[in-house]
Amino acid sequence: MRFQPTDSFVPAAGLGSPNAQTIFAALARPTRLPPLRRERLELPDGDFVDLDTFDGASGAPHVLALHGLEGSSQAGYVTAILRGAAERGWGATALNFRSCSGEPNRLARSYHSGEIGDALAVMNHLKSRLTGPLYAVGFSLGANVLCRLLEETGADAPVKAAAAMSAPYDLDACCRKLDGKGPFQLLYRERFLRTLKQKAREKLRRFPDAFDRKAMESARSIRAFDDSVTAPLHGFRDAGHYYAEASSGPRLHAIQRPTLLLSAKDDPMLEDPVIPPSAADNANLSIVLTEYGGHVGFVSGRVHAPRFWGEAQMLAFFDAVGAAQPK
Repeated sequence: MRFQPTDSFVPAAGLGSPNAQTIFAALARPTRLPPLRRERLELPDGDFVDLDTFDGASGAPHVLALHGLEGSSQAGYVTAILRGAAERGWGATALNFRSCSGEPNRLARSYHSGEIGDALAVMNHLKSRLTGPLYAVGFSLGANVLCRLLEETGADAPVKAAAAMSAPYDLDACCRKLDGKGPFQLLYRERFLRTLKQKAREKLRRFPDAFDRKAMESARSIRAFDDSVTAPLHGFRDAGHYYAEASSGPRLHAIQRPTLLLSAKDDPMLEDPVIPPSAADNANLSIVLTEYGGHVGFVSGRVHAPRFWGEAQMLAFFDAVGAAQPK
């Protein structure tokens, strides 16, 4: 099944630039939520992740949402999926990656773009209690995690279908773009580094030998932070090794579930080609690459009455998958 969007994406007037799309979406998305309950899932290594979840009707689909770098279940793009699921009578769960639920995780290690174990544990946990199909969505970092999980699990993937928005399929290229020159690159970089370093300092208070404090504090780029913190915490030689192992782009051929890859050509955090051309060779992948939309943006409608087209298309994709399944 190759999905076609229900309508074409037209940027809201005044939001035609990639940075306007990206920043407006981050600031203007509603964050109201359906009634949720917080669940803590204990992990095999002694750590935990927190889930925010609600149940749907018996036999209804359930959607798992994976947030982006330094996001959480409170991110506007996640809450849009939760509201859309609730409106359909489905259930939904938002995974807060380790350290992202408001409480530090127990171990020195945390989460990263290629860490699939926690998301897989959550999927299996959900599958054990569901009577309907499990779908999954991922945004930015969470989209790369989702694609890597699908690649590694292949025909045994625990989801019926998946959708990935603004995935950084080539992490090295993504870092090169974020670490580049320009005021918006500086804005995005500093936004990420601020909270990443705050968490790193907390790690060092509990695990003084986990990584080099001086190198972490002096990091002014995403690559430098990954070299000094992400790589040593998670068993990689350096940032380059981490990017090579964690990037989903070279392995998209291994995905065996219907999967929507949704990105914008003008994504300000990704280099061209935003989606690897080889993705078109996998019949399980539906590629939607718009001219405009920014990074996890896709704001249509009007500024005073925005419509978040990307999340609507992800849910429409699952509607189409469900309609295509034999009854």
